[in-house]
Parts: sequence; C-alpha cells; structure tokens
Amino acid sequence: VQLQAFGGGLAQAGGSLTLSCVASGGTQRRYAVAWFRQAPGKTREFVGSISWSGGSTNHANSVKGRFTIFRDHAKNTVYLQMTRLEPDDTAVYYCAAYDGSPGTTAQTMPQMAEDYTNWGQGTEVTVSS
Repeated sequence: VQLQAFGGGLAQAGGSLTLSCVASGGTQRRYAVAWFRQAPGKTREFVGSISWSGGSTNHANSVKGRFTIFRDHAKNTVYLQMTRLEPDDTAVYYCAAYDGSPGTTAQTMPQMAEDYTNWGQGTEVTVSS
C-alpha cells in the first residue's frame, strides 16, 4: 500500500486543521496507520495511531484531547483532525502503515519511527502565535 499525506498549511494558534492520509494500491490488505511529526532539528515523534477497523485509537499525551484520528474505509483515508493548535505543533507530519498481526490494536502498535518502513510523504504544518 502506498500512502500520501495532504492538508498541511498555515494556521493560527487556537485554530484547526485536518490532515488526510490517502492509501492506494494493496488497499485490500489490513493495515493500521500511525501519524508522526518531525519539527526542525528534532527527531520524528509519535502523534497517534488507529487500528485497521478504526475501533481503537491511541494519541500521544502532547496531543490528547486536541487531536483525533479516524478513518474512512470507503475513501481509503485516515484523518488527523487537529484542534486548539499550538506553535509547538509546527512540524512536518507523516503517516505510516503498519501490517501487524490480526489482533493489532492502536495501543499495541509501535511508537518508534524506526519500527515503520512504509511512509507517506510529509505535509508541513505551521502554527503561528
């Protein structure tokens, strides 16, 4: 499966953006998806994840209550809805696919970037104060 992330842009602090991660090719496979972000000069950090079914999600403490991950199988798309944005949310955002076992839940997915090999291209988010 190939992934492409869309939807980045410029937002003001307190504003909202929704990113999309669109899958193509091999979408009949069951894959979970994780979102990561990488700010300038920093390592890529886990933002959140969603299981294949969409029945379980997991969000990093830094975004919990502000960001929500959900997916639409009909559109082969996973979304990252970001609200109450802060300047520290400024980063390039990436989505990554994870095959895992049939019982993989969002909570059991890896949270280290090096555990993922199938990445979409990033989309840049800039939050101004």
